[in-house]
Amino acid sequence: MTPHGETASPVVLYVCADRSPGARGEATERAQREGRAFARERGLRIAEVVTDTYGEPDPARRRGWRRVRQLAQTGHVTAVLVRWPSAIAPECARELRHREAAWLRDQGVRVRYTWAPLSARGAEAG
Repeated sequence: MTPHGETASPVVLYVCADRSPGARGEATERAQREGRAFARERGLRIAEVVTDTYGEPDPARRRGWRRVRQLAQTGHVTAVLVRWPSAIAPECARELRHREAAWLRDQGVRVRYTWAPLSARGAEAG
């Protein structure tokens, strides 16, 4: 619960950090810790943690990202928490990142970055 009896906004924590499938490494652990702290500090409730292996540039081809889209489309979340922009799509494919952020916005879902230098500036995908 948040102050005044309000329920916390449901969000999905998306983590795309480790480069080898099946082996959860330090990068994933760090991204999850940061995401959970970010949510807690802002009164957000993580409805689900979704992970993908880093490497596929097109988010639409990743199983986890397709789950994020499903949660957004069905109205189950108000935001996607992600450590930094390259977790959605690498710099070499930034148009894919913008495509996904725009699609999420059309669903009424925000993308919020949890990495301290970005979150301190209030950076969001745009």
